[in-house]
Amino acid sequence: MKCPFCGEMDNKVIDSRVSKDGAAIRRRRECIDCTRRFTTYEHIEEMPIMIVKKDGRREVFSREKVRSGMQKACQKLEISMNVIEDFIEDLERDLRETGEKEIPSKVVGERIMAKLHSISDIAYVRFASVYREFKDVNDFVAELKTLLSER
Repeated sequence: MKCPFCGEMDNKVIDSRVSKDGAAIRRRRECIDCTRRFTTYEHIEEMPIMIVKKDGRREVFSREKVRSGMQKACQKLEISMNVIEDFIEDLERDLRETGEKEIPSKVVGERIMAKLHSISDIAYVRFASVYREFKDVNDFVAELKTLLSER
């Protein structure tokens, strides 16, 4: 394993632990050369989950895209990154457990919107405006009316 600080290949494992969900092994390492410590994760190599987009294109499920979209929706709100990371873990595990090789983007988008709806109406509306491609203020108003009627 290459040290992220100095690039040296020689390091030692100081500590190993199984992750919370049991899907990975967390290893704490120390570089022999610079003595700095870093963490690595060992995961089972799995078949990629393919997401089928609205236009029929297929792309590999990206935790980073989900994280980015949720972070933008939650920007300047008091929502912990741990909440977002835990959701992404659960989402990916649930998608894998379906056994399907291809999953419609609508399934992923709706799951993200449901989670955001449960933690923040503002984050939910922000995400929905992009996901549902709001065209004008009337689309926002309609979504807000739906939110208010649910209360």
